[in-house]
Amino acid sequence: MDTRRLILVLIFTFSSFMLWENWQKYNQPKPPAEAGVATVAGAAPKPSANLQAGTASGAAPVVAPSVSAAETFTVSTDLVKATISAQGGDLVNLELLKYKAHEDKEKNFQLFEATHKYAAQSGLTDGLPSHRSVFKRVAGPSSLAEGSDELKVRLEAETTDGIKVAKTLTFKRGSYAVDVAWEITNGSDKPFAPHAYYQLQRDDVVPAGETKMVSTFTGPAIYTDGEKYQKVTFEDIGKDKAKFAKTADNGWLAIVQHYFVAAWVPKDKTAREFYMRKLEGSNVFQAGVIVPVAEIAPGAKGETSVTLFAGPQEQSALKQIATGLDLVVDYGWLTVVAAPIFWALEAIHKLVGNWGWAIVLLTIIIKAIFFPLSAASYKSMGKMKLLTPRLMQLKERFADDKQRLNQEMMKLYQTEKVNPLGGCLPIMVQIPVFIALYWVLLGAVEMRDAPWILWIKDLASPDPYYILPVIMMASMFLQTKLNPTPPDPIQAKVMMAMPLIFGVMFFWFPAGLVLYWVVNNVLSIAQQWQITRMLEAGGKAANDAKA
Repeated sequence: MDTRRLILVLIFTFSSFMLWENWQKYNQPKPPAEAGVATVAGAAPKPSANLQAGTASGAAPVVAPSVSAAETFTVSTDLVKATISAQGGDLVNLELLKYKAHEDKEKNFQLFEATHKYAAQSGLTDGLPSHRSVFKRVAGPSSLAEGSDELKVRLEAETTDGIKVAKTLTFKRGSYAVDVAWEITNGSDKPFAPHAYYQLQRDDVVPAGETKMVSTFTGPAIYTDGEKYQKVTFEDIGKDKAKFAKTADNGWLAIVQHYFVAAWVPKDKTAREFYMRKLEGSNVFQAGVIVPVAEIAPGAKGETSVTLFAGPQEQSALKQIATGLDLVVDYGWLTVVAAPIFWALEAIHKLVGNWGWAIVLLTIIIKAIFFPLSAASYKSMGKMKLLTPRLMQLKERFADDKQRLNQEMMKLYQTEKVNPLGGCLPIMVQIPVFIALYWVLLGAVEMRDAPWILWIKDLASPDPYYILPVIMMASMFLQTKLNPTPPDPIQAKVMMAMPLIFGVMFFWFPAGLVLYWVVNNVLSIAQQWQITRMLEAGGKAANDAKA
């Protein structure tokens, strides 16, 4: 039993350290907000020799001059409101109409925005218009018409030698995917084979709404069939130590943050080259992908397109966009456990229509599955509680002889057929499942702004009145009272103080996580109380029989 207590204390101590460390990180000063459109820009990337689309001859066309600021215009669909800059045709602001901002629920959440210099950029290499060039919008609608499934935005630019370039962004109803296509008309007298690049630009500051107690990953990620899912930190990019798949004929590139993701997804079986770089003299980074355009003969037209997904990490939608894109909902080494847990949670939600009640029902189901293990644990603890008075007597008799005390305690365990580790091992088996559920509830965007009952309006935010954390602390205290009192007075005081110490930290945990712990604790208390009562009744009957 002492060993079980020690393990629990170590777990709680480590958890406390981890939570405090991330609390400090969360409260670091944030950069001041910037108004207007992000204008940081780097030169167009250069493809390596391995990504040549074909032989090209003739001088490279001259790009139109770039400017530091350009006009912008806004278009909207049923899901997004997008601001597009005439410079490069970049997507410089993206407002998600179905999601609210973290701090001000009267405003919509913005994925691309100026504060983090976050934008989706694209352009052409070999002297053709890039993300620094000025385009002219072709007249067209600015909102998705009723009954229409698409909204096309076309921008055009001209170079010397009669070469014309058009960029078209196609927004779709009911989707966060945008098709970004380039159309190149060769009006010159020489063939050429350019490349198109698509990149995401962002600074390295974590977004608002990052959980106060646990830091989630913010940064670039790449997926290919060969290398699978690879996360890359901004720090490694800045130090030129980033390791990731450079070339492939499949896969995608993204920038991931808590709950949301932006990803460039080229067509499958198309050669591509990934790159990442830090812009000199700033904390702004660019991560992108280069794809070749087949050689364009004089008088001919060349085309290429890539899909941009920019929106919430809804796993069902991500799976439809590209293979492996759902991995941005990162559960780490517990993915094999967490994935089926989320599937079950989602299935329950479809039945009950409320994520809070889905959490309650899932907790009950998991508790039922582990009932045999929990019952064994509580029976062991119940037996130990009955032995506590006799253990205290042994401690008093052999207080000066630790070796003899241990021998007598082991004899008592053998006589009463009690395993002092019996209460610990079944719990240890369940820990991976509980941690996986924790990360599911932490990472699921479905919990964001999802109400439960009464005062709980957002399961992804802390309880505004701290009612759930207080209930959880009370349940932890009651559990402690039901457990056997440790023979060591110091250990007993630590265990009594643990509900207060550990419970206060839950004041800043998302309400959905606290709800899980409350339900789990209440079920544990009921189960433990019932088993202890049965053991005490059985012990009393045995004593009466002996008498």
